[in-house]
Amino acid sequence: MDILSIVGARPQFIKLAPFRAAAAAAGHRMRVVHTGQHYDDDMSATFFQQLGLPEADLNLGVGSASHAVQTARMLEGIEADIIEQTPDWIVVFGDTNSTLSGALAAAKAGVPAAHVEAGLRSFNRAMPEELNRVVADHICDLLFVPSDQGMTNLEREGLSQRAVRTGDIMADALQMVRPRLPEKALEQAGVKAGEYYLLTLHRPASVDDPVILNWMLSQIVALKRPVLFPVHPRTRKAMERDGLESSGLVQLSPPLGYLEFQALQANARGVITDSGGVQKEAYLWKVPCFTLRTETEWTETVEAGWNTLVIPRKDDLEKAVSTWLRPTEHPALYGNGQAAEAMVRGLEKWSEA
Repeated sequence: MDILSIVGARPQFIKLAPFRAAAAAAGHRMRVVHTGQHYDDDMSATFFQQLGLPEADLNLGVGSASHAVQTARMLEGIEADIIEQTPDWIVVFGDTNSTLSGALAAAKAGVPAAHVEAGLRSFNRAMPEELNRVVADHICDLLFVPSDQGMTNLEREGLSQRAVRTGDIMADALQMVRPRLPEKALEQAGVKAGEYYLLTLHRPASVDDPVILNWMLSQIVALKRPVLFPVHPRTRKAMERDGLESSGLVQLSPPLGYLEFQALQANARGVITDSGGVQKEAYLWKVPCFTLRTETEWTETVEAGWNTLVIPRKDDLEKAVSTWLRPTEHPALYGNGQAAEAMVRGLEKWSEA
């Protein structure tokens, strides 16, 4: 098969690596279109290098813009590539504007499309990511689902006939890189295992409102423990705009490479985040996660006791951290690290039908 994979943001590069490897092992050809949604070295090139990914076959260079402008430019570029290359399958990942654009372009061109990480729902339509993944699920031909909850969500929406429970491809990615995690990552950060928290913030709901961002940073400082904070470019701009600074034990840095971030995450006392993917990675590393949001699409991690929602301007992070108790069990919610192979088999089976 000729497979066209559409990526544009850090989480998609991570998911692409094991999928590309599995497709190649099965003898299939793959082209990669990078939309350019994440475009600087810290957010893009470093991830390709560390994950062993060759340079994308086509980079649309869309860059930063409004949601509508970004999506329109991506749609135009992806459509042109589909017409020229005539792939057998288009594969999209996650919930970004790149995901939506790839799914729409495939549907318009009449080329079958598969959605990796289908079935997630936060049930908050104010989130752009929620709209992207719902639309992608409803127009894609095959839905690769990471969890039982995702299957339940799709059944509720009448989409179960095109859904395949594969497990989570980010578990595959962690297995791939586990032997290569840099041993000196903690030493270089000046921390010891189990004595620090790792923080990420990047969502518009977290950083665009100065009141919310200030609340989050004040909650972090109140922990009175070392906090490593690799700062997303969007967050850095917001902090500079609002005159907000870190203080005390909070250590700011530029965005980290995938390997460095995973080494720090695996050894953290806890993870504090507004990211979807980081919640899941923390679970896979058996590290407690404290999610600074009003809801999560990874509800099973909360039910298992490894993830705690801390609602902005309502809950208290220090209380959530200090009262957390390690669960006695850690269910295998996301499969056995062979999701990519299951996805390739799914494409083959659909093509043969």
